[in-house]
This record gives sequence, C-alpha cells and structure tokens, in this order.
Amino acid sequence: MTDAAARLTRREFIEAISAVGVGALGIGWAQAQDGGAGGPDDDRKIRIGVVGGGFGAAFQWHLDPNCVVPAVSDLRRDRCDHLMSTYGCDRPYDSLEELILDDSLDAVAVFTGAPDHVRHCVQVMDTGKHCICAVPAAISLEECEELIAAKERNGVRYMMAETSHYRAPAMLMRQMIQDGLFGEVLYSETEYYHPAKKGSAERQSLWYFNGEPTWRHCYPPMHYITHCTDFVVGVTGERFTAVSCMGRGATVEEDPETADNQYDNPFDSGISIMRTDRGNISRCNRSRIYYAHGERAQWFGESIAAFMPSYAGQPFVIKREGEPDITTLPSYLNLVPEPMRVSSGHGDSHTFITREFILALLQDREPALNVYDAVADTAPGIVAHQSALKGGELLPIPSFDPA
Repeated sequence: MTDAAARLTRREFIEAISAVGVGALGIGWAQAQDGGAGGPDDDRKIRIGVVGGGFGAAFQWHLDPNCVVPAVSDLRRDRCDHLMSTYGCDRPYDSLEELILDDSLDAVAVFTGAPDHVRHCVQVMDTGKHCICAVPAAISLEECEELIAAKERNGVRYMMAETSHYRAPAMLMRQMIQDGLFGEVLYSETEYYHPAKKGSAERQSLWYFNGEPTWRHCYPPMHYITHCTDFVVGVTGERFTAVSCMGRGATVEEDPETADNQYDNPFDSGISIMRTDRGNISRCNRSRIYYAHGERAQWFGESIAAFMPSYAGQPFVIKREGEPDITTLPSYLNLVPEPMRVSSGHGDSHTFITREFILALLQDREPALNVYDAVADTAPGIVAHQSALKGGELLPIPSFDPA
C-alpha cells in the first residue's frame, strides 16, 4: 500500500472511489463522455450481425445509439425468431457461414457453442469483419494460436465478452490498483460455481436438446475458467505462468450420464493454484456440482483486502489495516448512454461489454479484452485441465503476448 493511500481518510477514500468510473473503463470512455468519438454528437452506426439466439440475445446492441443489428442467425428457428424480436431485425440467415457474406455488416457477435468459437471467429475475421465472441476464447492451445493469427493477418478488432471484467467490484479494484490506492495484490482467490448436478433441471436444460447432448455435456470445468481468471488478468494486469490443478469427479456408477462423454472428461470440479508473472499466487475453484453459485473473487495485499459478495452472504467490503471498513460500491451506469442504463446479466456487465466493443470500433482502437487478454484468460484453464489429468503436476502456461 502506498503512503498516499494509507493517509486517506474514510471520507476521502469514499470520494476517491466514487469518482473513478471513467478511468476504470479506459481512455475511450473518457473521450465519449467529453463528446469525442462515440459521444452524444456522433451519429455513426456500427452494423453488427448477431449469431446465437441464447446468450446472444442478452446484450444491448439495440439500445446503443451508435449500433444497429441488420442481420441475425441461429440454427434453431425459435432462437433466430427470438433474436429478430429482441433486436428489431427482419433479416435472418440460416447459418453463420451465410451471415458473414453480408457485405453491409461491419462486425459479427459470435455466441455459438464453445467448441466452435475459434472456427467461427476465424471465418468472421477472414471476411474482414470485426468480431466479438462469447467465452472461452478457445478450447486448446493450438486454437489460441489460430485465433491470434487470424486477428493479426486480417487487421481487424477482436474482443472476448467476459462478464467478470465489468462487474462493479472488478471495475473498482482495477481503478484502485491503477491509482495506487490498493498496492500490490499478493494473493487472490477466484471461484465460479454453476450447479448442474445429476437429476437437476439445470443439467437437463444445459446438457441436452431434443434428447441429444449439447456441447455443455460434461464440458471440462477448467476449460470454462475465464469468469475466474479475468479477476486477475483483467484487474491486476498480471499473466499466469504456471498451474497445478486437482480434479474431482464422480464414478460412472455414481453418475452414469458422464460415461463415454465427447471430451473424455472425468471431472466435475477443479481446484487450481496458479503463479503469476509477478511471483504472486492465485487459487481458482470451478465446479458444476458443489452447493454454491456465482462468480466472485477476493484480493489480498499487505495492509488491505477486498471481498466480493458471495452466495454464503459475504457482503462487499474493503478492509484496511487500522481504518474503518469500506462498503460503498460506486455505480458506473452513468458512463453508458442513457438508453443503455438498464439492468443486464452477470452483475449488470452486459451493457458495458456492448458499449466497449462499439466504442473501440468507432475510435479505431483495440478493445478491452482484446485477443491477447482473451487468450491470457483462457489458456490457464486449458493447461489446468492437463494438470488435473496428470494428478496435479505443475505445468507451465505459455505466453501468447507479442514479443
């Protein structure tokens, strides 16, 4: 903790964290607030096609004054109809492959199944269109390389729609760290619990469609780790360099639905310990079976710690040595255009993801959660799964950042 942060009174501290919104979101947001690109006098429209009528219908493209959705697609007609209804669109395509040939589109939002993300994003970018994609970015290290190569050779923008990046506690922590109000994060704990236990309605809806397994059926838990890792990568700016992971799984006798699954995945949960490039340690929990729910983190420094709310009732709090607790979270909704100031999914993060991607295109800059950040969030989970298959062996996490 810096001397300046240590000297802050409780009133000064609250005033400081209440005024940090613009910086926490990046320079592009400040420009828009000041009437620059994407500001109130900018009437340009980014024309985006949306593919995937499940999660893809949960974003606010239609509320962004600088965006319009001319075309949508989903292989399921009911979901395609839902997309058209949500975004006021009357141009459906039967597939992503057909939609990306629409030359009127500037960008495509890919919300298809995780195993198809890289293939679909590469197809989008190879048409010269910008791309935003659901998490995770990839399902193998080879795919991480393929995704980066497609982005670089086409000179387009890519963003991963990671919701943890724009949860209010993460936004606040990011700004506190940038402004020296927190100091070094020496240790962090992250967790993502999404129950889909045997016999539950949640499992039935996620794992099956018309009686056939979906991509989510027995998906390796650590492959869906970005809701955890971005609480470090996207907050402190660190990269993970090594991981040891222990996997937990039921026997086939205990859970017959997991037999002969498409991923040969034996685990329903994973607990990993990871090292960062600054020598710090982070613990990450992922499970579909524990009696818990949600995505959260807690960060520990030498004289200060921050805790996100939890399923168990833990409130948001920042604890400081020798100082009163801070329990105030600033609201950041004033940073998006007024029509977008609505409640959205995953801790009201969706409006910020939507706006950040559109602003990045208007301002011709890399978005937050660009392709290198996306891979830095994703690769640790891929290697963690490999570690779990090897009984917890400590394995290096490769860097995909430019030299």
